[in-house]
Amino acid sequence: MKPNSFLAIALIVMSTSVGWPQAKYPPETRNAALRYWLAFALIQDPPADKATQDLLEKTSAGEAAWDETRLGAILDANSGAIRTMQRATKLPECDWGLEYDRGVRAAIPNLARARVLARLNQLTGMREMAKGNSQAAVDTWLAGVRLSQHLATGGPLIFALVAKSALLPNLRALSSESRQGHLSDTQKRHVSEALKGLREDGFNWAAAWGFEALTLQQFLVELRGAPNPPILYESVAGKPMPSGAEVPGTEDTRRFNAYMASAQSALNLPPDATKMKLSALEMQKRALPEIVQMLIPSAQRVNDARLEVFTARKELVKSLATK
Repeated sequence: MKPNSFLAIALIVMSTSVGWPQAKYPPETRNAALRYWLAFALIQDPPADKATQDLLEKTSAGEAAWDETRLGAILDANSGAIRTMQRATKLPECDWGLEYDRGVRAAIPNLARARVLARLNQLTGMREMAKGNSQAAVDTWLAGVRLSQHLATGGPLIFALVAKSALLPNLRALSSESRQGHLSDTQKRHVSEALKGLREDGFNWAAAWGFEALTLQQFLVELRGAPNPPILYESVAGKPMPSGAEVPGTEDTRRFNAYMASAQSALNLPPDATKMKLSALEMQKRALPEIVQMLIPSAQRVNDARLEVFTARKELVKSLATK
C-alpha cells in the first residue's frame, strides 16, 4: 500500500471514531436597534441636486408619481440598507442604548439616518406598486409602520416626532391604494390585522412626554448647581440665557414638575379632550419662570401631531372597510 493511501485511510478512521463537538452559531439578537445600526451604515447619500431632492419630497408626499428613470437608481444603491431595515422590523425588541444619565446631552445620532431610511422604504413601496407588485408594496409599507413603532421606543419627544414622520406616509399610501381598489381583500385583511397592534394615536406620547420631563428636570437641577449657569444654559439650549433671568429654584422645579405631570396625563386622553385640558393648564405654565417656559415643548403641538396620526389611522380603517 502506498504511504499516501495509508495516510488517507487513517484520517478517515480518525474522523469517524473521534467525536468532534459540532460548531453552533450564537443566538441571534432580539434587539432590532442593532440591525437598524447596520442598515444606517449601508445608506448611500442620494444625489445632492435640488431637482432630485424636490422630486423625492414630492413623490414621498404623494404629490408626484413614481419616476423609475430618475429615482430607481437611488433605491438600487440603497437596497442593502432597505432590506436590512425590513428584517430588523421583524424583531420583537428595540433598545437604542440611550445614555439616560447624560440627560439633555444624550447622543441621538440614529434619528437623522432613521428618517432617511424610512423615506427610502416608503418609496420602495411606491416603486413596487408602480410595477404592479401590490403584495410587495403592502409588505414594504407595513415594515415602515413597524419601524415607526421601534423609533418611538424608550425616547423623549423627538423620538415620537421622528416616528410620526416615518409612520404617516405609510398609512396614507395604504389608504390611497385601498381607496383606488388596488388592494385585494386578503391584503386589506392583512393591513387591518396590523392596525390592531397600532394605538389610535400611533405611539405612547404620554410616555415620551414623561421622558422629556425627567430630562428637563435633571437639567434644571444641574443649572441650579452650576458655577456659571448662563454658559451651561447656552451650551444646551443653543441660545443665550434670557437677560436678567434668575436660575430656577427648588419651588420653581416643583411647579415645573406639577405642570409636566398634568400635561402628561392630558396626553393620555383622546386628542380633542387633550386640547381642552391643555388649554386649561396654560395659566399654570405661564406662572413658571420665563427660562423654564422656554425649555418646555409645546404640548399643544405635540397633541396636534397625535391628531395627525389619529386622523390618518382612522382614514385608513375607513378605506379598508370600503368595498
